[in-house]
Amino acid sequence: MEINSTTPTSTASKPASQNKAVISSDFETFLKMLSTQLRNQDPMNPVDSADYAVQLATFSSVEQQVLTNNHLEDLANRIQLSGMSDLAGWVGMEALSTSGSVFEGGPVTLNPDPPAAADRAVLVIRDSKGSVVDRIDLPLTEDPFDWDGTTMSGSTAAYGHYTFELESSADGEILSTDPVPSYSQVVEARRMGTETRLILSGGATILAADVIGLR
Repeated sequence: MEINSTTPTSTASKPASQNKAVISSDFETFLKMLSTQLRNQDPMNPVDSADYAVQLATFSSVEQQVLTNNHLEDLANRIQLSGMSDLAGWVGMEALSTSGSVFEGGPVTLNPDPPAAADRAVLVIRDSKGSVVDRIDLPLTEDPFDWDGTTMSGSTAAYGHYTFELESSADGEILSTDPVPSYSQVVEARRMGTETRLILSGGATILAADVIGLR
């Protein structure tokens, strides 16, 4: 079951109030029937008082069960609304993940993390088709890097989704090629079973558990 981030209108109080009115009406009807039964019973063969007690106990039990169900329904609605508020909190935030980012003319913030043994770190930028659009030598630090969309030809990259890798090497040999986390705006949040999935700008979908940071 999917739940999006739109907050629903609360209707939790309506079923409870309606059922309460029904219970009250049914109880009055029951009392009228009981009093009618008392007035019209055979005086030579009256109904055993124990039978009345059983009838009263049965009705009371049903009444309590209906009220309990109403309370449980109200509690479930409140929990659902609370969960919706949690989902809404994601929308508009910028999530840091390795799913890539959409370039829309503004800089894309990356968080490279070269290994300590590396003597060179190269940022490899790929478009949605997997083609390399640029290779940039980065300092051997964990400082954030803003890619401004410039390609290796000096032109500005087309608007679209890009992924980022860090190619780390030492003495001319590749040590590792790792995805570089980048920030993307969260445009929608959904609850799918026990998981929360985030829809990012550009259409990428990630698990909330895969988010490294928020801003």
